[in-house]
Order: sequence, then C-alpha cells, then structure tokens
Amino acid sequence: MVEVRRDTYEDRTVVRKSTTGRNVAIIVVLILAVVAILFATGFWKADVSGGDMPEVSVKGGDLPKVDVDSKEVVVGTKKQEIDVPVVGVKDNGEE
Repeated sequence: MVEVRRDTYEDRTVVRKSTTGRNVAIIVVLILAVVAILFATGFWKADVSGGDMPEVSVKGGDLPKVDVDSKEVVVGTKKQEIDVPVVGVKDNGEE
C-alpha cells in the first residue's frame, strides 16, 4: 500500500511505501491459523506422555578392534602391440 500526501508547508509530495512489518505479521497470523486448524481437525496430534531423558555413559580413548579379510589385489603390466590406423589429409588444392 502506498501513502501519498501533500505537505501543506512546502510544495512537495510525501510518498510512504514501507509495509514490510505488516506483511510479516499477516503471514505469521496465517501460519498460526493453519496450525490451529490442523490441530482442531485432528490432522496433527500432540500426545505427550511421561518420560525421562536417557542416561548416557561415555568412555573414550579406545578405538574399535577391526578384523578385515580382503581379497588379494594383483597389479602388473604386460607389453602388447596395437595396430594404429594411419590418418591422412587430402589436399584440396590450397597452398
């Protein structure tokens, strides 16, 4: 929304265009309304029952022991002769 008003003391026009805060508030209200409708219709449910935080004990400094049996990898080279085709260029009469 643009607010335009004429300044009575001087010969100028004042234009105000900032509505960002109002737009953000409208979006937040719409999101809250949608969430409320989802809870009211039962689409979302919040069943909270009692519970405790899990107990955690930490023991550090030891890496796990791992036994790995892998396949043997054999790497090698061999000589092989490959026939390479000869590529020629025909002369179109240009020099």
